[in-house]
Amino acid sequence: MTSVTSTSLQELIGDADPRALAAAGLACLDRCLPLLAPDGADALRPVWAAVARGDGVAWGDAMAKAQVELESTAGPGAAAAPAALVRGMLTGAPADWTEAPLRAWALDCSAAALGAHAHLDATGDGPLHAGELRRQQAVLDSAAHGPTGLRRARELSTEGGRVLRAVVSRRARTA
Repeated sequence: MTSVTSTSLQELIGDADPRALAAAGLACLDRCLPLLAPDGADALRPVWAAVARGDGVAWGDAMAKAQVELESTAGPGAAAAPAALVRGMLTGAPADWTEAPLRAWALDCSAAALGAHAHLDATGDGPLHAGELRRQQAVLDSAAHGPTGLRRARELSTEGGRVLRAVVSRRARTA
């Protein structure tokens, strides 16, 4: 298995088309959402549907609705540093389905998701951070296959969200 680095992720993002860029950023947001709005995953379903269709108009509308809904359901821990990173992913989402803003957002989301995972990792660059690097690469690889690869990207996001939710829950119980 090849080693995944932030540099290789940046290269993958640099080569991605708008649909893959939207999927990459959205997947990072989706995986990290338990840090901001623990019960907010349903708010992103219409956004995923817009990505699957490659529909820029639906993307902007769905993202705007998700932003409003998720900001109103932000959990009590939403002021913590990782939650602030997730809030930045959410508020930084471009309304336009164009390559440059989507690329910038995907890069920002990648960095924020890695930062949130490193913050929660006991050793900074431990297993949570390494797992997030692998998931990001897998999402980009899957999204490169068009709409058919988006199902795998969503599965990876769901899995990553479960992992993060478990970590947050475990920390809450031991605090």
